Amino acid sequence: MSNKLNSLENALEIVESVIKDSQAEQVFVNLQMSESSLSRFSENQMSQNLAKNRFNLTITSYYGQKSATSSISQNNPEAIKDALRNCETLAKLAPNDPEWIPLLPPQQYDIQINNQDHPSISPLANGQKIQQICQQCDLAKVQGSGTLSSTNSLNVIGSSTGLRANSRETKADFSITAKYQDGSSWSSGSANYLDELEIMNLTAKTIERCLDSVKPQEIKPGTYPVVLESAAFANLLPWVIFSMDARSSDEGRSFMSILDNSGKLIGNRIGQEIFSKIVQVKRGFNHPLLQTSSFLEDGLPNHSIDIIKEGIPQSLSYSRYWANKQQKQATGGFFPIVMEGSNRSMQDLISQTEKGIFISRTWYVNYVNPRTLEVTGMTRDGTFWIENGQISHPIKNLRFNQELPLALKDIEDVSKPERHGNNIIPGVKIKNFHFSSITESI
Repeated sequence: MSNKLNSLENALEIVESVIKDSQAEQVFVNLQMSESSLSRFSENQMSQNLAKNRFNLTITSYYGQKSATSSISQNNPEAIKDALRNCETLAKLAPNDPEWIPLLPPQQYDIQINNQDHPSISPLANGQKIQQICQQCDLAKVQGSGTLSSTNSLNVIGSSTGLRANSRETKADFSITAKYQDGSSWSSGSANYLDELEIMNLTAKTIERCLDSVKPQEIKPGTYPVVLESAAFANLLPWVIFSMDARSSDEGRSFMSILDNSGKLIGNRIGQEIFSKIVQVKRGFNHPLLQTSSFLEDGLPNHSIDIIKEGIPQSLSYSRYWANKQQKQATGGFFPIVMEGSNRSMQDLISQTEKGIFISRTWYVNYVNPRTLEVTGMTRDGTFWIENGQISHPIKNLRFNQELPLALKDIEDVSKPERHGNNIIPGVKIKNFHFSSITESI
């Protein structure tokens, strides 16, 4: 992002010019510019390889409690001015917002440790990496498919109240699915930069697990101990953390709500030991494995917050509107999620398990009951039976129906945490996990 289009100086100039040109009572401006690359491969062949620049300017104009928002994707002064005027016209016609909240004044933000630019890798370099992956899959006679992507972005926000903030974010992602006969395996990884991804190691692990997953055996549905790889648990933990929302709790819609026998709300579960003591979760934008923003979308600081400490919920997430209504401190959303792990490997967790199920991926997770946070989903891409502390044999995939707060209560051990997307999650060993049926997914 070294060109003028994506320079911080240029971005600040654009935001300042919109605020200065605004005729509304108040205005909030959010500018996001990015360079990204995306490569896809399917059945050991490159299927897509591209790089693109993105410009997105969002303007929200306010007249009292009326507001409207316009977005524009071209960096053209006349087009930006037209978008601003249109936004103001629409704001005057809008109804009053019953949940209106004043714009924030200037804020104090934590220093973004990894706030540095980094050039995107060229499509040629990505293509060469994909070629190596496909060759490795060919040699093993498996069909490999997946994606390799990177994003280098700049975000600047500003308002007529004097709020100003900027951040740089980088992210690289790799995922691969390998298939052979009736076996399959999947792995994914995330990092700040492409050269930090262990692409070939992940590919080798996925191929080996794919070949080991052939001819799965059937087991009866029921409740079993499980060991979930960090990628599998990363698809479950956010359901818990994002459900720790103050409004849904105060309205009796959350697992955090306490209701009496008549269904009347009488409190919440903050301060109660409802999870395993091992469970420690924070909102932590400045984790060394991350490069994420020091501020949230509306300009609230993204300070580190203890969410769960030694199994005890410490905080609920308060939007600015709900915090004002309840006379609490606004926190904004709990993102990114950082869960504390250990120095133990996945093999260490498996070796502690006399009998149970190893899950490498959870898939198609959906609500069954939002009030209790019961969800349903399926295992996929490599599910194995554990016997006497060792992976014994592959098993057919299973559908699970599980109340996630109870699963977190039954966590017995955790592994070394890894980055998945913009969250840091360990693998976990859970004493009881309920499976309701066999599924034909692979």
